[in-house]
Amino acid sequence: MTVLVGVSLKMYFGHREALDWIRRAVGLAAAHAGVRSGDVGVFLIPGYLAVLPALEVAAGTAVLIGAQDVAATEPGPFTGEVSAAELAEVGVRVAEIGHAERRRLFAEDDAVVAAKTAVALKHRITPVLCVGETARGDAEAAIAATRAQVRATLDAAPRGRVVLAYEPVWAIGAAEPAPDAHIRAVCAALRADLAADPARAGSAVIYGGSAGPGLLTRLGDDVDGLFLGRFAHDPAALTAVLDEAAALATTRKAAAG
Repeated sequence: MTVLVGVSLKMYFGHREALDWIRRAVGLAAAHAGVRSGDVGVFLIPGYLAVLPALEVAAGTAVLIGAQDVAATEPGPFTGEVSAAELAEVGVRVAEIGHAERRRLFAEDDAVVAAKTAVALKHRITPVLCVGETARGDAEAAIAATRAQVRATLDAAPRGRVVLAYEPVWAIGAAEPAPDAHIRAVCAALRADLAADPARAGSAVIYGGSAGPGLLTRLGDDVDGLFLGRFAHDPAALTAVLDEAAALATTRKAAAG
């Protein structure tokens, strides 16, 4: 399976700064041997104003451009919202849904996240579905909490591939990611659940939450990639993670025979 590397810019950059970063990131990814071979998949998620120019920059490459959110409804009288239908029309193929900040700051509960996921899948946009426990605890409690979030979101959703981004809330913005053993345990459980669900063929589980260079090498085959935030603002750090993803993909292929 392809090893995934995704980046969300959140609202850190202004428009020109975001486009400059997109040009550099797309250039790095498009030139990377692992990306060119298909061993490494890359998706970049800027703010809404940068989506269209980012799509132009990424045209002709394997880099996917995503959106940081989608409306929970089909097109209609919803001021300020952006529909999955419109995003799909312009070429967006990935959408971040259910991030902890959306849940906390904008009161998005499981029902809202489920509605957004369903409409994204309907329009053939792959949800990057963010899940994670709020309080730091043991892996068993984290598995139970994230499984509940996944079930509430996907049980009634249309068939289709999803990317689960495991982001323990207590690790977002922290100096360090969650402990390696904790990440491996939770991601392994989520991967097993997805593998047992025929409606989610081709799905993946990646880790976010203060993820950066060095982490993917330590996690190995228990995750399908990383979801990066501020650590990817430095192009050198993004390149290092792409190198780690390519090495992991090579190891997987060798193990598969």
